[in-house]
Amino acid sequence: MSPFSGPFPPSLLASSTQLSRRERQIMDLVYRHGHLTASEIHEHLPEAPVAAAVRTMLRILEEKGHLRHEKDGPRHVYYPVTPRSVAQRTAVRHLVGTFFQGSRAAAVAALLEESDRPLSADEREQIASAVRRLRDEGK
Repeated sequence: MSPFSGPFPPSLLASSTQLSRRERQIMDLVYRHGHLTASEIHEHLPEAPVAAAVRTMLRILEEKGHLRHEKDGPRHVYYPVTPRSVAQRTAVRHLVGTFFQGSRAAAVAALLEESDRPLSADEREQIASAVRRLRDEGK
């Protein structure tokens, strides 16, 4: 079974792994802020290329179906097409499938062991609650 089977549109799954480093950086910014103009994206990018290159990447991300824009006077304001929750699930499925041979337990263990700080009591309770909920749901 493919690690990408599920409720995600095939176009999203196919294109999600075809983002360049810069495209991923742009998508990270737009998801983090909710929406940004081209100039705001240019300001936030590390070692940003020229503004025209950023606008070209934004157009490409629109063509790939990741971004959409609305006009606000002379500016274009960019928004993610895919809800953050869907993008998160897609990215996690890809990560688990690629680096943990599909094992969610191995991925969770790696996350818990990797941290440079201990889990807080609240984080431990959130994890325990999620495990209880999944057990109750038979998952």
